[in-house]
This record gives sequence, structure tokens and C-alpha cells, in this order.
Amino acid sequence: MRPSDNKTTQFEPKIVAFCCNWCSYPAADGAGVARLQYPTNIRIVRVMCGGRVTPAFVLKAFELGADGVLVATCHFEDCHYMFGARKAADVHKITEKLTEMLGIEKERLKLDWISSAEASKFARVAQEFTDTIRKLGPSQIRKKTLDNLKAEKTHD
Repeated sequence: MRPSDNKTTQFEPKIVAFCCNWCSYPAADGAGVARLQYPTNIRIVRVMCGGRVTPAFVLKAFELGADGVLVATCHFEDCHYMFGARKAADVHKITEKLTEMLGIEKERLKLDWISSAEASKFARVAQEFTDTIRKLGPSQIRKKTLDNLKAEKTHD
């Protein structure tokens, strides 16, 4: 056996980040422009407001194979829609309860407040969240979905 055949591959989580159009999305863009290092396995979904991210969005992300979901919104005092960041915080509490009821660890869901001027914070939060999810391993929802797909293939 060649040494290259015995490589252990590190689990690379699939992370969906719902980012507010006015604050966290420009921060993510700024991180890229400034060439700040953050994981490439984060898929950013731009939403007009973090307060528009419903539990259904988060649950759908997990159903479609996400190992972790980040909701990044404005700071309360900077919200373009005045109460969107507060609504995001309220919805996050509900979503945490729902995910736990479904057997998804609450650590797989994160809410953070990132302004448009905080590119380095976006990069840091993205890295820390990826590290957390990597330690948790693949989502059980993702694993069940993959197992179901494999079972369907063997029956065809």
C-alpha cells in the first residue's frame, strides 16, 4: 500500500450561513476582499433581513444536508428594518427548541450579530463555528438522508 492510500480524510462540514443583506453579507464580502481566511465550506444565503429567517429555512437546510446553520444579522441598534435583529433573536430561541426536539444538537445552530464593518469578526465566527461543527461530526439528519438514498439505490 502506498502512503497516499492511507490518508485519513478530515470531516469537512457543510454549513449554511443566512446573512443579512445590510450588515453580515457585506462583512462576508469584505472578508473576501481583504483576503481574510475563513472556511470555504460555508455557503452564504443572502436574505434581506436576518429577521426573515424562519425555522422552516433552518430545518430545510438541515434536511438538505447541512451539518450546521449560521444566522448572521445586524446589531440591534444598526438594523435597517429597526426590529429585524430582535426578531431574529426571538426566532432563534424557537428554532433551537425545534431542532433539539428533532434530535439536532443546539450547537449546530448559531446566531451572531455582525456589522458591515466587521469583516474580521465574520471570518473569526465562520472559523470558530466550522471548528465546532467539525468536532460534532456529520449531522444525524444528513446521515439518515444519505442512508435513505443508499437504501433506495439498492432497491432499484
